[in-house]
Parts: sequence; structure tokens; C-alpha cells
Amino acid sequence: MPTTGTIAPPEEMHRGLKNRHLQLIAIGGAIGTGLFLGSGKLISVSGPSIIFVYMVIGFFVFFIMRALGELLLSNLHYKTFGDIAKDMLGPWAGFFVSWNYWFSWVIACVADIVAITAYVQWFNEDIPSWVPALVAAVVLLLLNLQPVKYFGETEFWFAIIKIVAILGLIAVGLILIFTRFENPDGDVASITHLWDHGGMFPMGASGFVLGFQMGIFSFIGVELVGTAAAETQNPRKTLPKAINSIVVRILIFYVGALAIIMSVTPWDRIEPDESPFVSTLATAGFGLAAFAIQLVVLTSAASSANSGLYSGTRMLFGLSKDGHAPRVFSLTDSRGVPTRSVFFTAVFLFSAIPLLFAGDGVVAAFTFVSSMCATLILFTWGSIVVSYIVYRRRFPERHAASKFKMPLSRIAPWLVLAFFVFIAGTLLYGDDTRPPFLATPVWFIVLTALWQLRKRKLQREGRPLTAPVPTVPHPLDEE
Repeated sequence: MPTTGTIAPPEEMHRGLKNRHLQLIAIGGAIGTGLFLGSGKLISVSGPSIIFVYMVIGFFVFFIMRALGELLLSNLHYKTFGDIAKDMLGPWAGFFVSWNYWFSWVIACVADIVAITAYVQWFNEDIPSWVPALVAAVVLLLLNLQPVKYFGETEFWFAIIKIVAILGLIAVGLILIFTRFENPDGDVASITHLWDHGGMFPMGASGFVLGFQMGIFSFIGVELVGTAAAETQNPRKTLPKAINSIVVRILIFYVGALAIIMSVTPWDRIEPDESPFVSTLATAGFGLAAFAIQLVVLTSAASSANSGLYSGTRMLFGLSKDGHAPRVFSLTDSRGVPTRSVFFTAVFLFSAIPLLFAGDGVVAAFTFVSSMCATLILFTWGSIVVSYIVYRRRFPERHAASKFKMPLSRIAPWLVLAFFVFIAGTLLYGDDTRPPFLATPVWFIVLTALWQLRKRKLQREGRPLTAPVPTVPHPLDEE
């Protein structure tokens, strides 16, 4: 293997992320842009029952992440869940999972850049749409060409901004509730608004179900902590801490924030096309609320795109190491950055620029690609759970020795898979989400064809279908 200072770059990434980086990446991944942007529409569809929707989704997401945590810590040579899939399910699974995750983040990044453009034009409509898109793509490229510790630092501060915004909203809301604040419409802030306007389930079962198909969008990116763990110092201590705190974060940032919002303003008076964060603070008389929240949303979209580019490049790096992508993508520079993977993935970000000239189709395209991304992430999460089921059956000794066992490990994976079937049904149920869900099989047909071509190429060259995952102790394993 080449080493630093030789003609060829090395082929290993550096563990440059510290504990505080991983903890904040985990928080940032658990707070999606959908919380700021889509929560108004969610409230209009489900009413106060959206609180229970987020509780249920968070419950299952916790088990997904616990499964991922145990798998990653069972062998520190795993770099991504693509490595886990190829080891547990076979070379084809590693190919499908990794390329699917790479593609889903490319789509998400393009959608985020389109959204960033819309947010910038909110401040100044005279700015040409291609300018913020170009600037965003270039900045994201430059950020991801830096050593991973700088990525961690950037995401650390992005997450801090989101956390401060939500905690600020909760603090203001509590003050309004305790002081019995009355808004111009005559509504007095009170927690009783959660059940006084048609009950907790005012839209019935259908509204509750529809909340799931949109609510799942908010959690895309929570699995990023698993990708970042490969470049984290002392993952045996930092990863469990990051995963175990997911439940608390969901209760505070989702359930707590939305409960406060609907206590200050009755749910049936919240405009679906507006951010309830903006309207709640504006109700309290904060004239700069819209400006401040718009900055937070802009930051949130930038954070999502930055994380997506990071995660996509690491998946491409792993694909190349396995022979499932050109070898050039597995080369890193002297700082451990897979620069070729970064450049290749970043090229697709610039496709957001022609999208902006699609006229009235931009919003429709944004909705379509976002929904497709959510559909693809179910496949990624599903691969983690199925890999865990196989791992537990094939390596009972690893499970027994694990210091971070998944709770209810016999039945929880099957409950999660049943939940995914339910989510798929809700995606088919919704008019907006049905077309992208039905279009997703086309992508897997393409992947199947590409896998056959790659497999035959490797066989002709006499190479293994995938690089084996080492089973020897990792240097970071505790004595």
C-alpha cells in the first residue's frame, strides 16, 4: 500500500473526528430541514397527533441506530453500512446498498441546493437564481476537500445554530404559556390547545397515517453518524453515547418544539405554507423572527447538503476499494481525503443550476426528488436491519461479547421491518409521494444491470467480487 510522500496517494482515511464532532453530527442528523419547513403542513394534515407520529418514528429509528451501532462496533474494520451489507449479505448487497446510498445523497444535495437558492432569493429577489446555486456547490466542494476534522468542525457549528434556534423557540413558548399570552386573534396560549380543538386526533386515522409519509422525511440523515464513526477517534466510547441520546433529542427537538408551537397557536390556525417557527415567534412580537428563522433554515439546508456530500464521497471510496467503482476513487491525498471521490460526486451538484431554469417545474421537481430520496433511504435502513438479523444468527459469539447490544434483539428487527412495510404503504397512499415511490424500481433495475456488468468484469480479470473485510483485531480495539 502506498504511503504518504510516495508518488501514489495513500488509500486510507484518517480518524480526525473528535467526540464533540460526532455528538453534534448525530444531533444535526436528527434535526432535518423538514422540521423547519414541513412541520406546518404536517400539523395541518395530522393536527396534534403529529406528536405521536414523531414518537413512533423516533422509537423505530432508535432501534435501527442501535442495530447499526452494534454492527459497527463488532468489527471496527467496517467503514460504512455498505461494508456491513457485503459482509453479511454478499457482494451484491454491498454494491446495491453503497450505490443506492450514494445516489440518494446526490439527489438530496441537488434538492438542498435548489432550496438554498429559494432561501437566498427570499432575502433579495433580484439575485439571479444561478448565483447562489453556483456559490453553494463551490463552497460545498471546497469544504469537503478539507481534512475530515474541518468537516466535523463545520457540522458542529451548523448543529449548534439549529439547536439554539429550537431551544430559543421552546423557551419563548414556555414564557408565553406561563404568562397566558393572548394573540391578536384572541387565542390565549395554553397547553389545552393540544386537545381542545377536535381532540388529539382531529383528522382521524387517515390524518394520523398521512403524518408518517411526510414525517419520515425529517429523519433522513440520522444514519450519518454511522458513516462518520469510521473517521472518529475512539468510536467504542463516542458512538454509543451519540446513538443512545437520539431518543432524548427527538423528544426535545420534535415533540417538545411542536407541542409548544401548538400550545401557543391552536393547530387549526397554523398556516400550512408557512414555517410555524416563524409564525410562533412573530406572534410573540419578535419582528425579526422571519429573518432569523430564514437564516436558520438556510443553514440547515447547507448542513444537510454538506453532510450528504461527505457521506456520498465515503460510500464511493468504499465502492472503489471493493472493485465496484473505478480504482481512482479509492485514492486519498496525504491528509486522508478521498479527493477524487469528492470531485466526482460534487460534479452532480452543479446539475442544480439547470434545474433552476425549469420554470414552474422547480417546485414539482424538488418534491419529486425529495420523495424519491425518502423512498431510497428505506432501502438503506432496511439493509441495516436485515444485516443485523444475519449477523446475530451467523455470529452469536460476537453478539454475546458485544458491550453495546441492541435491545430486544430477537424481535425488534422484525418489528422495524414491519414498520417499513407500513411506511411503504403510506407512501403509496399519498398523491404526492406515490409517483416517486413507483419510479424507484427503475433505479434498482439499472443497479441490477450495472452489477452484472461489474461482476463479469471482475470475473474476467480473476479478481474477487469484493474486498474481504478483515476479521483481525483493529488497532483501536480495546485491550
